[in-house]
Formats: sequence, C-alpha cells, structure tokens
Amino acid sequence: MYKESSNVVVKHLVNRLRDTRTASNEFRLTIEEISRIIVSEALSDFETVTQNINTWQGALDVEMIEVQKLVLVPILRAGEPMLTGILRTLPYARSGFLAMKRDEETALSKLFYENIPAIEDKTVLLLDPMIATGGSLIDGIDYLKSKGAKRIISLNILGCPEGVESVQKAHPDVDIYIAQIDERLDENKYIRPGLGDAGDRAFNTNG
Repeated sequence: MYKESSNVVVKHLVNRLRDTRTASNEFRLTIEEISRIIVSEALSDFETVTQNINTWQGALDVEMIEVQKLVLVPILRAGEPMLTGILRTLPYARSGFLAMKRDEETALSKLFYENIPAIEDKTVLLLDPMIATGGSLIDGIDYLKSKGAKRIISLNILGCPEGVESVQKAHPDVDIYIAQIDERLDENKYIRPGLGDAGDRAFNTNG
C-alpha cells in the first residue's frame, strides 16, 4: 500500500524544497517539518499503551504511542533531517542507520555502513527522502527484513510512479507514506520535476 499525502501544508512545503532560493539550513528544516506531518499520518492507528502521568489536576491514565516497538532508520545522508524531525515528536524512539550511495552511471546503490539495533518484533520506519528508481529503498528493505523486522513502513518526501511501483513490486507488504509523487523518471534516472539532489541541498555539498 502507498499513500500520497493530500495535506495542502505538505504540498506547500514540498514546493518550498523545489525552490532553488531555499538555502541548505531552510531545506533541512523543511524536510524535518514534512517528516513530522507524514509520520503522524503513518502512525495514526499505531498501538498505544496506557500510562499514568501527573497533570495539573493530579494523576491521569492516558494513551501513548508504544515507542518501544518503533525503530527509526534513515538512509544516510539525505535521511538524517527526517530522523531529526521525527525525534522531536518521538524523542524516546530508538534509531539505527544505513549508509548507501548510488552509482551515478548504473543508478545502483551500495551499502557501505550499517548500525542497526535489535529489530525483531519491531516496526521499522525507514526514512529516505527520494524514491527515484527505488533501488536504494529496496536494498534497505531487503537488509531490514534480513535482520528480522516485524513490519516496515517507508516514509518519503518525493518520488515518481516508476520508483514507487518498483518498491511495491519487490515488497508489497511494505506501506509507503509519501509527501508527493511527481510526474516521471527521466533518462538520467532523476525525478521530474523533482527538487535536485536532496543530500547535496540539505548539506550544501553540491559545489
């Protein structure tokens, strides 16, 4: 299943990312903000537990998300601002990391670093801003499944129909929550109209 956000605030923020005048710091902050909105959509029916808290009127039993059953895993480096944003909402969730790099000639991705906590019986939120060919996301899901993830939810900022279809075909059991699906993938494997390289723009490394 995939769900493209229909939230007009999300669409507004995505278009802020497209603007070449958006500086790297604002770019990162905008990704953080979008991520906080789409994670609320993805976890709208997630398991809760009853906790007793102290309020201004005394003790109260309330329902809280069971964050112990969540693990946040960004695909570095572009996924790091997504993690930062979501941790503002869910500061006690555990995190892991996957570092992957796309070969610009073949468009294939390569995993060169991982640090993942125990994810057996956990729901993993896989954070990757862009779904272009879908290759890095598929590889990331493959890896998380090999580590025993109970459920994987993909949170993404921008994608194209070809990439989303590839991920769904490879992993139909993975739910995709995405801010915006653009028109197409071009001959150079870039999303059109897109927003450029999310990692370069977020960290100001595009020369």
